[in-house]
Amino acid sequence: MTASPQPTAGAAPTGDDLLQPYDAVLLLSFGGPEAPDEVMPFLRRVTAGRGIPDERLAEVGHHYDLFGGRSPINDQNRALIRSLEGELADRDIHLPVLWGNRNSPPFLVDTLREAAGRGLHRIVVVTTSAYSSYSSCRQYREDLAEAVGAVRDEGLVVEIDKIGPYARRTPFVSTNARLVVDAMRAHAEVPDEELALLFVTHSIPDSMDETSGPGDSEGRLYQEQHHAVADAITEAVEQQLGRALVPEVVYCSRSGPPTQPWLEPDINDRLAELAKEGVRVVVVAPVGFVSDHMEVVYDLDTEAMETAGELGLTLVRVPTVGIDPAFVSGLVDLVVERAEEARGGAAPTGPGVRPSVCLPGCCPNLRAARPALCGSD
Repeated sequence: MTASPQPTAGAAPTGDDLLQPYDAVLLLSFGGPEAPDEVMPFLRRVTAGRGIPDERLAEVGHHYDLFGGRSPINDQNRALIRSLEGELADRDIHLPVLWGNRNSPPFLVDTLREAAGRGLHRIVVVTTSAYSSYSSCRQYREDLAEAVGAVRDEGLVVEIDKIGPYARRTPFVSTNARLVVDAMRAHAEVPDEELALLFVTHSIPDSMDETSGPGDSEGRLYQEQHHAVADAITEAVEQQLGRALVPEVVYCSRSGPPTQPWLEPDINDRLAELAKEGVRVVVVAPVGFVSDHMEVVYDLDTEAMETAGELGLTLVRVPTVGIDPAFVSGLVDLVVERAEEARGGAAPTGPGVRPSVCLPGCCPNLRAARPALCGSD
C-alpha cells in the first residue's frame, strides 16, 4: 500500500491535508427497500437469526406498502452525500464520499471492495446513527469488521476508522435545538399548561439499554444520552422563548414479544395521557433519528398523527436534522477531528464526547456478540 502524504511539519493542514491519512469518507447506513419486491428480502435480512415468521414480517411490510413499497432512507442518504460533498468542496477537500448499507444495496462489503479497486485504502466512516447501544453503534462496528475481513480474504487492503457516537456533540444538539425552537415559536400563543414537548426515539429492549455503555449507572447510556439531549434542547427553549416546560423522552417502533420489556412510554400512550391532562398542542421532536426514515414517516407522521387526531390534539412534528447545513458542516468537523486523531493528535474530550476507539468496558454486560471493529483497523 502506498503511504498517503502527510501535512508539512509545523504547518496547519488545509485542503485535502485536513483529512490525511484518509483516502475517502464512507457514509454507513441501515438501508431500506426501494421497491415492493425488495421489502420482504430486506426484512428477512434485518431479522435474520431471530426466528420471526414471514407472517409477522408481512405485517411490518404493510408500513412500506403505504409509501409505495419504498423506504425514504436511501434517497435521504443520497441527499446527505451530496451535501457532504458540497461541504467538503467548500473547504477545498476533494476526497470522494462513498456509501454503504448494512441491509440493502449498496451493501457495505461491495462498497469496500469497489473502494479498494479504485485505490482507496484508508477510509473514515460516518454512520447515520448518533447514539450508543448495540443496534445503533456496536452492530455497525460488527458489520464493519465482517466486511473488512471479507475483502481482506480476497487480498484487498482496506483500513477503517469510525467517528464516535455524536448524539451529544454540538452539531447534532444545536441543530436539533434550533429546529425545536422554531417549531415552538410558531405556537407562541399556546399557554404552557396546554402545550407539551416530547422527545421521541426508537425504543429498544431494556436488556439492550443495559449494555449500551458505561453510563452513570451500569449501562443505560442510551437513555442517558437521550435525556441529556432533551435537557439541553429544553434549556435552549427556555432561554430563547421563556417557556417553562418539562422535557419528556418517549419511544416508538417497539417490536418483539409482549413478554420482553422495552423502553417506555410509547408515544401513543403518552399522547392519551396528555389529552386527559388538558394539553391541546404537542410538539414532537424526533431527536433519536438523523433523517425522516420509516420510523419517522410511519410511526410519527402516520400512526402518532392519527392517534393525536382521535384525541383532539394538534401534533406538531419537528424536522429531523437531515441535510441541515449546520448539521452537515458539523459532521465534516467531526471527520476532520477524527483525521487529526488518526495523525496522532489528542482524542477529543469533554461532556458527552464518546471515543472513536472503543475503551475497555464500552459495552458492559454484553454476553454474545460478533467481532467488532473497535479501533483503527
